[in-house]
Amino acid sequence: MDDISRILAADVQDDSEVVVDRTLRPRSLDEYVGQRELKANLSILLGAARQRGDAADHVLLHGPPGLGKTTLATIIARELGANIRYASGPAIERAGDLAAILTSLDERDVLFIDEIHRLNRAVEEILYPAMEDFALDVMIGKGPSARSLRLTLKPFTIVGATTRAGRISSPLRDRFGATYRLDFYDVPDLTAIVNRSAKLLGVEIAADGAAAIARRGRGTPRVVNRLLRRVRDYAQITGDGRVDAATADRALAALEIDDEGLDGTDRKLLAAIVQKFGSGPVGVQALAAVLAEEPETVEDVYEPFLLRLGFLDRTPQGRIATDGARAHLAKLGFDVPPRRLEPVMDAGPAAQPVLWDEGPESSAQ
Repeated sequence: MDDISRILAADVQDDSEVVVDRTLRPRSLDEYVGQRELKANLSILLGAARQRGDAADHVLLHGPPGLGKTTLATIIARELGANIRYASGPAIERAGDLAAILTSLDERDVLFIDEIHRLNRAVEEILYPAMEDFALDVMIGKGPSARSLRLTLKPFTIVGATTRAGRISSPLRDRFGATYRLDFYDVPDLTAIVNRSAKLLGVEIAADGAAAIARRGRGTPRVVNRLLRRVRDYAQITGDGRVDAATADRALAALEIDDEGLDGTDRKLLAAIVQKFGSGPVGVQALAAVLAEEPETVEDVYEPFLLRLGFLDRTPQGRIATDGARAHLAKLGFDVPPRRLEPVMDAGPAAQPVLWDEGPESSAQ
């Protein structure tokens, strides 16, 4: 994670980070922090299945990256006392690949399919009878002599994970017995996660240091754990290894992460709207051209957090930087010009154009 621009990316992990994250993952629902309603409902589902000795209903987990979907899948298997097999939608290229996985599962095993929305249609159709009837339909032979053979599978549980629930087909989504959405975490829950991870990593951390990291964590456990490791390194090299608020502030400032959890690219996007386009509205194509990014990257990577902070608005006319964004940039020393005056048609019978300004700097002309 040497590239500063990737530190706050919840959907990016390198191999070394995956290994470290595995040591920090909770191993039971009791250890899992946050998502209280989800945990309560999941605990009932798993407890009932465990008492009956049956495979649990299939579970679909959806939500933004980095919130713990893979961790929950592992916990589900542990709570059921079953083995878990990991797979991903793009990796299962052919129907035969999925058939091989399904026939190798023992009774009550858990099959975790990440990015399940990316399964191709042929593979998905194999899943329908497998999930519903624990059966696998296999075609034997070719041409006029071909015939269908149904193989019986041992009862199992599929846990599907996706960041794009809307891209899952209705037939597949309807076969999940339980669907849960993971929401972003609040600062107290992230602070608890930082304290827990610091204990596992052997890091001495003060309460204000944990809160300083959590406040910049974008509501995502994966991000706060990454920030904790970077702050730990800074404290180890520049101090005595202890993390307090002052140390965390200096370390995160060196990584160009401000008090609101924005990095350099986030600030560049807001500054472009405010300085080049008079705070908007501006179309995403023009904004992407200024940032030298693809429009899809702007929409999927940068905008969601800014929208959640209330620093950005999406309107039919384009993107608008809010007063909160303008105040934040001003606090950081950016030049914040007055809002651009927009021509608007008067509602009167003459339909005369008038000038107006949404911002506090100007009044209607």
